[in-house]
Amino acid sequence: MINKIRQFFDSLTQEEASPEQPLNIEVACAVLLFEVINADGELSPEEQEKLSTIIQSHFSLHQEEVFEIIDTAKKLSDNANDFHQFTSQLNRHYSAKEKTQLVALLWQIALADGHISAIEEHTIRKIADLLYLRHAEYIQAKLSVESP
Repeated sequence: MINKIRQFFDSLTQEEASPEQPLNIEVACAVLLFEVINADGELSPEEQEKLSTIIQSHFSLHQEEVFEIIDTAKKLSDNANDFHQFTSQLNRHYSAKEKTQLVALLWQIALADGHISAIEEHTIRKIADLLYLRHAEYIQAKLSVESP
């Protein structure tokens, strides 16, 4: 597991994609999802379950891989000073459509416990800005989650 964390940090400083790149993208996304969960200071069981479900379905992973990614994401989130190291990784490898889909996943996490706090909304807006999404894309992502 330490090797995977080391590979993640090494990849952040490299401009070229490495064979481990897909895992690095997964971890970067998981950290951002975890940041939304932690934003309001309440770690609900619904949010934790939603996090596992999103990571498993969005990246087509096995449960063991999901647990490992979540564990890594929690550690990186606890030690992160900002979102830039994670959003910059996604900016290099994700299209605008993929980044909009990620923001929709952030909204799903925020809604998992039945309500969105102001700090969760602020965190998602901050991440969307760092992903260079236009306001219309941000709103599109939010509406796609709120509308059944």
